[in-house]
Amino acid sequence: MPDILVVGSLNADLVVRAPRFPQPGETISGEDLQVIAGGKGANQAVAAARLGSSVSMLGRVGKDSFGDLLVDNLKSNHVDAQLVQRDDASTGTAIIIVDSNGQNSIILSAGANGKVSAEDLASFPDHKLLLLQLEIPLETVLSAAKRAHENGLRVILNPAPAQVIPTELVALADFIIPNETELSLLTGMDVKDVSSTEQAAHVLLQRGAKSVIVTLGSKGALIVSNTQVTHVDTYKVNVVDTTAAGDAFIGGFATALLKNKSLEEAVRYGCACGALATTKFGAQPSLPTKEEVDIFMSLQEGA
Repeated sequence: MPDILVVGSLNADLVVRAPRFPQPGETISGEDLQVIAGGKGANQAVAAARLGSSVSMLGRVGKDSFGDLLVDNLKSNHVDAQLVQRDDASTGTAIIIVDSNGQNSIILSAGANGKVSAEDLASFPDHKLLLLQLEIPLETVLSAAKRAHENGLRVILNPAPAQVIPTELVALADFIIPNETELSLLTGMDVKDVSSTEQAAHVLLQRGAKSVIVTLGSKGALIVSNTQVTHVDTYKVNVVDTTAAGDAFIGGFATALLKNKSLEEAVRYGCACGALATTKFGAQPSLPTKEEVDIFMSLQEGA
């Protein structure tokens, strides 16, 4: 039985690079369209698998060519895809524009991801970690978190895309990992620097969260729990595309946890994975392998 179960989304990413984001009503020229395997759930599953974790993916894709692409991609990355169902709905898609600075703008079409239900959830007492995001129905996410809690699995919740979630779900997460935008929406607070990030994270602790890890992009990550507040710096790299950097972080964090690393060590490893992901174009094509991360971290420590 794989150590990690990911319950989440699988998308076909339709990606185009452009010099900048278009203004309303404006047409600009971009580069050739690329179709790349994505979806936050699948990204995190592949991220952890490439780092050496054993991973199972639960979700839905359509009975179309995009669905074939996504299932084949999971298998080629050594992710167990037995719990991925084929649905009559179309496969989920994401339309992604990447500008010259590597920043992205994304529009999601849920498709089959919107059909993932509590009835899809198999019993998973033999897994060790459950990874959840918010690209499938919220009630399904909550049901999965409850099932994991009942079976003694630790739960990592990535509350993305940003939306308001029930306090019950916050309390079920052993680790909740938002970025600054998501944390701001979750708490209704203006998150603009490390100090305000810490204050907002404490709001989630008051709602029952056990540990809050806020990803800060080029500023690293902030760990906030009832026993510690620790800022972890990230690594400086030449950014090409930020797509899936957060997913790479979570895959790395989860992998390090399974190796019994400390919370700070796991976050530092996640930061290295996220930084490396920004140096390549695309979602899953950018996710680093264990060997790449090990070499990168050893070079950084030796610098």
